Amino acid sequence: MNARRKFDGHPTVIRHRAREPVEPPGPLDAAWLRELCLESGADDVGFVEIERAELADERAEIDAALPGARALIGFVCRLNRDSIRSPARSVANLEFHHGNDDTNDVARRIVSALERRGVRALNPSVGFPMEMDRFPDRMWVVSHKLVAVAAGLGRMGIHRNVIHPRFGNFVLLGTVLIDTEIGEYSRPIDFDPCLECKLCVSACPTGAIASDGHFDFSACYTHNYREFLGGFGDWVEQVADSRSAGDYRSRVADNETASMWQSLSFGANYKAAYCMSVCPAGEDVIGTYLDNSKRHLNDVVRPLQNKRETVYVVRGSDAEQYVAQRFPHKRTKFVARGLRPASIDGFVTGLPLLFQRGRARGVTATYHFTFTGAEQRRITVAIHDGDLEVADGHTGDPDLRITADSRTWLRFLARRSILPRAILFGRLRIHGSPKLLLTFARCFPV
Repeated sequence: MNARRKFDGHPTVIRHRAREPVEPPGPLDAAWLRELCLESGADDVGFVEIERAELADERAEIDAALPGARALIGFVCRLNRDSIRSPARSVANLEFHHGNDDTNDVARRIVSALERRGVRALNPSVGFPMEMDRFPDRMWVVSHKLVAVAAGLGRMGIHRNVIHPRFGNFVLLGTVLIDTEIGEYSRPIDFDPCLECKLCVSACPTGAIASDGHFDFSACYTHNYREFLGGFGDWVEQVADSRSAGDYRSRVADNETASMWQSLSFGANYKAAYCMSVCPAGEDVIGTYLDNSKRHLNDVVRPLQNKRETVYVVRGSDAEQYVAQRFPHKRTKFVARGLRPASIDGFVTGLPLLFQRGRARGVTATYHFTFTGAEQRRITVAIHDGDLEVADGHTGDPDLRITADSRTWLRFLARRSILPRAILFGRLRIHGSPKLLLTFARCFPV
């Protein structure tokens, strides 16, 4: 139908096209939906209802992103294995970048097809961009790993990558949120594809993965994400603090400047991801490892271990000592972690992520924190010979009591407030040996 109206004195023709017929929303047939996702480019797919217990901590974020969400579609897209295994970071990162783009395109095609059917759908980014206004707190819309595990697409290995039973950990994960129920939902797989070979432990240049399953988030974040997030912020501060070009070059090597330029121009590059490179799990991957594990070690693992490279560490961290002992041929460079909490809640949440259990060996101390002012909270931090426990409220007999104005404490953590000055003005009070505050700082170096 044509309609003619006047706009600024000029006739305008408006053409109305009949919309495609839309089926009324209802429970989606799982077989049809699976085929749609595979035709859109996914290599495997699973479905999770919003009420699933595993997603309890995700529901608020999911509902904020898509009010009325009823189900989630989790899917995986394969990566090219030999590209990820290459010691040449340009090759591996090119695969990651294009893999991210492809996976986002798959998600968008699924959303477009569902919208045409009358289903409201939304696809959060596979990786970046994220909600950076919330940095350094939670930036992601939905945890793809939690969804993938709940959807039966694999299990988390000790390297914290999801291992798909067929494709191994050479996958990228995507999620689509929908406002419609699905006729049949997936369940988690009932076995663990991880071989417990510990090759990821031996290949990690920072010691972030321990053989007992402990994961040092701080070590991984500081090195692997050097040109992302906090690492970029630390580089900017190096630029700002430099008095001259010569001073800057004394702080940042020419190849580091070029690498940062490359990340800014073509997409941020990972420094490692060796844990993914060496993993032999998965039906499509394990064959060559079982046939000749020594060859896998020589062709895949050793080149990464023997690579001469700079490993970025925080001074006084477990990673510093690990690199010196395990990889003396790799050069360490001290950098700031770049994770500065923006709130007391962020400080408390971050304690287990930043804890250095190696530095805490032999330390037994209980701390009572009382935060006042803009954010009021009481917590107990207990360190016992490399173990950490953080609890709300004050429990047990403390070795040190710390009462601090919340803003002053956050400024202190960001190195914008001097401790003696804070004590002098009464914004920070300690009851107990001041040495225990230094011990605390040793266990959480920044």
